Amino acid sequence: MTSGLIDRQTIAAGSFVFREGEPANCAYIVQSGEIEIVKQADQDFVVIATIPAGGIFGEMALIDDAPRMAGARMGVGGTLIVVNRNTFETKMAGCDPFVRTLLKIFVDTIRRLQSGDK
Repeated sequence: MTSGLIDRQTIAAGSFVFREGEPANCAYIVQSGEIEIVKQADQDFVVIATIPAGGIFGEMALIDDAPRMAGARMGVGGTLIVVNRNTFETKMAGCDPFVRTLLKIFVDTIRRLQSGDK
């Protein structure tokens, strides 16, 4: 059961929310600011996507319980709404089983494409 409280985090520009390979325990909604989704490339990071206010990120790892496939850092400082695993799983349990299966297939396909597998 969720408490009904919304957990928010204010994060400075350049700070990591999570890093590639870490386990997932929540997803995030960008309330303000901007997130950069980054992949490690040698000693640097390559920005592969940006998530503006209103966007969600970090949800894939909650769907399939796999490690984060990319890092997330604040490109522009702001506030994130935290969607914890319990809340996410409660929402998913209320979905049609077909929709849950379809989401897992989508996530699996994205991970395979990212890794170069076919």
